[in-house]
Parts: sequence; C-alpha cells; structure tokens
Amino acid sequence: MTWGLAAFDLVLVVSVLGLAWRALADPDPLRAVVQFIAMGTLLAVAWVRLQGLDVALAEAAVGAALTGALLLGALAQMREPRRGSERREER
Repeated sequence: MTWGLAAFDLVLVVSVLGLAWRALADPDPLRAVVQFIAMGTLLAVAWVRLQGLDVALAEAAVGAALTGALLLGALAQMREPRRGSERREER
C-alpha cells in the first residue's frame, strides 16, 4: 500500500466517524439526514476500498439512497401541517 492510499483510507475513516457523530448529535433534523446520506455514501466508498463491490453497491442503494429518501420524506411530512387537523381544531 502506498502512502497516498494510506492517507486516503485514514481520511475516509475519520470522515465516516465524524459524519456519524455529527448526524447523531445535530439538533436540526434536516442536517442530520443529509449527514446520514453523506455517511452512507462514504461507507460505500470504504467498501469499494475493501474490495467488497457487492456490499458497496448495496450500501449505496439501500443505506444512502433508499433510507435517505425515506428519512427526507418522513421529515417533510413532519414539517407540513396535516390538512385534517385544521378541521378538527375549528370544532
């Protein structure tokens, strides 16, 4: 392994751990979801570096893309008021 790849691996590990910590500790849910998606993408890169291409593809598809889209959709529903709740409050 060359020094360049070792430095890349070190930066990759520190970035994944930093994003994981920030996603858990961030009080803003939108930023936490974006950091989660970025962490999943970097985890896919880490799996490529470990020559686990099938696991990298699954991580990118499920871990970053699908789960990230579901979390963003849930966040959007949490932020917008329900249409039915306005009618119930008027009664």
